[in-house]
Amino acid sequence: MKKIVFAVTLLFLFSFVSSVKDPITDEERNNAIAYFKETQKGVADEIKGLSETQLNWKPADSVWSAANCVEHIAISEKNLFDWYSGIMKAPATPEKRSEVKVSDDMVKRMLTNRSFKVKTREGFYPTGMAGSYALKLFNERREALIKYMSETKEDMRNRVAQTPLGMVDAYQLLLFLSAHTKRHTLQIAELKANPNFPKQ
Repeated sequence: MKKIVFAVTLLFLFSFVSSVKDPITDEERNNAIAYFKETQKGVADEIKGLSETQLNWKPADSVWSAANCVEHIAISEKNLFDWYSGIMKAPATPEKRSEVKVSDDMVKRMLTNRSFKVKTREGFYPTGMAGSYALKLFNERREALIKYMSETKEDMRNRVAQTPLGMVDAYQLLLFLSAHTKRHTLQIAELKANPNFPKQ
């Protein structure tokens, strides 16, 4: 009887250890962090040296300025992570893994393709925040995301969400967040390339 109890106890402990094993690889973790840092730097580099006039210039009233883009990036950083957090609070659904048809690289490529149009949702629109403050807010939120990714043991691959790109897993949703940053950094670059963009 004692042998049976001992065997059951070992089985339970083994199952517990297996269940808390880090569900993402070191390569996945490092790749995500590198992408977060790359797209964070991209925002700062794109608006570096711009005057207030340049930051707030619009080619038309219906088009966002560079400052608007940075604010939208900062707002989205919080809203998209809140979405991710909600998904992570739900039970894992490994049976839905087969619904994910896109690779990690496809998530990045598809979202940074500016010809692929996505309508901004309520709660994501810029309100007129100063570009310098928006950048500070974004950087604070991005540093928190990088810290989270460096420490988390969450099972990201076995939770899925419906996005404009189709079904993605939670890990890919964080790549989506970072690719979204790059998407609007490219939008700022388009503004700067406009022949009417202020010289100073």
